[in-house]
Amino acid sequence: MKTYFRILSFVKPYKKYIASSIIFSILYAVANGASIYLLIPLLDTLFLGGVSSRTPDTKEAATSSILPNWISDIQKGLGDAFHNFIFTGTKIDALTKIVFLVMLAFFLKNLFGYLQAYFLAYAEQGVVKDIRNQAYKHLHKLPMGYFKNEKTGNLISRIINDVSVVQSSVSTVFLNMVREPITIIVFMGIALSISWQLTLFSFIVLPFSLIFIALLGIKLRKQSAILQQSIADITNLLYETISGVKIVKAFGMESYENKKFFAGTMSYFKKTLSMVRLRNSSSPITEFLSVVVGALIIYYGGRLVIEGSGLKASEFLGFLFAIFQLMTPIKELSGVNNRIQESSAAGERIFEIIDTEPAIKNIENPIVKDSFNTSIKFENVSFHYDDSDELVLQNLNFEVKKGEIIALVGPSGGGKSTLVDLLPRFYDPTKGTIFFDDIDIKKIKIEDLRKLLGIVTQETILFNESIKSNIAYGLGDFSIDKIIEAAKMANAHSFINEMPDGYETVIGERGLKISGGQRQRLSIARALLKNPNIMIFDEATSALDNESEMLVQEAIERLMQNRTTFVIAHRLSTIRNATKILVIEKGKIVQAGTHNELLSNESGVYKKLYEMQFRDV
Repeated sequence: MKTYFRILSFVKPYKKYIASSIIFSILYAVANGASIYLLIPLLDTLFLGGVSSRTPDTKEAATSSILPNWISDIQKGLGDAFHNFIFTGTKIDALTKIVFLVMLAFFLKNLFGYLQAYFLAYAEQGVVKDIRNQAYKHLHKLPMGYFKNEKTGNLISRIINDVSVVQSSVSTVFLNMVREPITIIVFMGIALSISWQLTLFSFIVLPFSLIFIALLGIKLRKQSAILQQSIADITNLLYETISGVKIVKAFGMESYENKKFFAGTMSYFKKTLSMVRLRNSSSPITEFLSVVVGALIIYYGGRLVIEGSGLKASEFLGFLFAIFQLMTPIKELSGVNNRIQESSAAGERIFEIIDTEPAIKNIENPIVKDSFNTSIKFENVSFHYDDSDELVLQNLNFEVKKGEIIALVGPSGGGKSTLVDLLPRFYDPTKGTIFFDDIDIKKIKIEDLRKLLGIVTQETILFNESIKSNIAYGLGDFSIDKIIEAAKMANAHSFINEMPDGYETVIGERGLKISGGQRQRLSIARALLKNPNIMIFDEATSALDNESEMLVQEAIERLMQNRTTFVIAHRLSTIRNATKILVIEKGKIVQAGTHNELLSNESGVYKKLYEMQFRDV
């Protein structure tokens, strides 16, 4: 229940809508009760002749024996006034009045039901929107390490599918927890006003039903959690297959991927059926118990009528209508616990995201920094990922002065990309300290730190928006002239002008409508527009053909001018003019120097890399 109460805490901004819904729920229940209660005088009018039929003394005495005198007096006064109003005049007059009141009662019942549902839906949809927004917003606060350990499809499933489970549960539970209890109170009052003995007899079996429902709810909660994980697995499979569709087709793995997906959907199918069996078993069992209660009530009440115990036939029929009207809200309430358990299971998966404390965050009162002035220093920096104790970087010590170009080379898997990921604090060092202008990087406001950096990677990330929006992404409202200027410097203006809508052309998801070289040049244009103090190039040209590489390289050289630059590359053209080259192997700096200095060391790692990778470039 703790999780569910936390879900309900999101209702606070919508309390006026909930209050309106509660008011109309009360009016709905009263109108509903009135529509049933009016059947008693209707039956009296049709079958017993109206005024002459009223002989309630014994029943009233029985009722008043369990109620305070003042309540009995009010009840009797209202009953007499209503009776006199209805049965004043002829039998046709009484029938006309009753028919009109029944129509009015049903009209008001449906009007109040509509208004109650509308205000509740407004609050429910608002709660779901706020939960989804908070989960999405919190995702952006989490470090890169979190996404490394979590499947993308699983995260998507939590924000989409799990929140949808909460949505249906919030709607159902709010509706049932507000309207149904009020309906029960109204019809319970009607039943008690007719015969408290029959009412008491009717609810003897309820505790047994509630025990069964509670046990079923616990089981449903466990099944719901399993079901949500299963749909998350399917979402992840779908995401991976669609993202890697080119590889799937290239290797002819369609059948293999089909089998994987079919196995996932079959597992979800079986788990869904199990959930359906559990969920649907509650209603028929509750209904059967209700029928048993109803049969006993009919037998017991029928005997009271036949034996002349003060209960009229019309009142007994009205009591039956009231009691059986109670069965529907009771039946609905029997499913509330199940819905709460399902909602709680889904809520726990959502709150796992929201409750994940970001490992990388601003300290209290961080240093505001809007420029890079002197140097970046790595002092005894080591790093390993959270899911492994193996060090990716080991005891790194070096300094980069403002305006220098630092090239990072070495065998794949040596830790080069991890090293540059420490600069924008995608990760924090496990040991040691990184200094920006002699300030510990952890003391600088993260947003300010990242504004100082521009990053161009091998895998260019673009969005399914216009070219103009992609170049100006995250940079505010730049004028089209500045965007065009950045595109020209990135050697992108020519191909953009050839696009159907120029700078307004939408480039598709992940920019798949344009080539790799064009995507890379747009990424460089974005970096140029940002105009950062420090640039990071992570193998920005390694996946390009020669012509594209030449254009991208020209753009990179423009972007490197008058900037401190970190370059990771396998090609000589991007590192030969570096101020310093750091050779990284197994997380350690094994060599450092200029291109010519490193080549002069015949036994060094750089010489071997040069002979294998750079010689023919």
